[in-house]
Amino acid sequence: MRRATADDVPALVSMLADDPLGAQRESPDEQAVYREAFERIDADPNQILVVAERDGLPVGTLQLTLIPGLSRRGSTRALIEAVRVHSEARGGGLGTKLILWAIEEARSQGCALVQLTSDATRIEAHRFYERLGFEASHLGFKMQL
Repeated sequence: MRRATADDVPALVSMLADDPLGAQRESPDEQAVYREAFERIDADPNQILVVAERDGLPVGTLQLTLIPGLSRRGSTRALIEAVRVHSEARGGGLGTKLILWAIEEARSQGCALVQLTSDATRIEAHRFYERLGFEASHLGFKMQL
């Protein structure tokens, strides 16, 4: 695992687009918007965009966001987003390693809670997260802007 660099952006976008949901919402040909987003992420000390490498190639990614808050006695929580494993690297335990890395990083940053959301249609992903100890404790809401 390592922090992503600007050179990783095309490979990360490709992974984000490589599934039925991502194919609908990503536009890999529009690299400028992703590079601008990367710049914002990279400049924010509460954002950690991670790449998992195998043989020098990006094969997995996730974004960890640290959220300071007043609730839970002033606790910081961590949000795991955009978890992806390259289609050729799935089934080998890399997703587990990514999530466990994120949990440990959150713990080392003093977080009291790790949370994530998963699209309601991703039933296999839900089972995966539950096997890792996550509980479906809340109902999430989103609004497209």
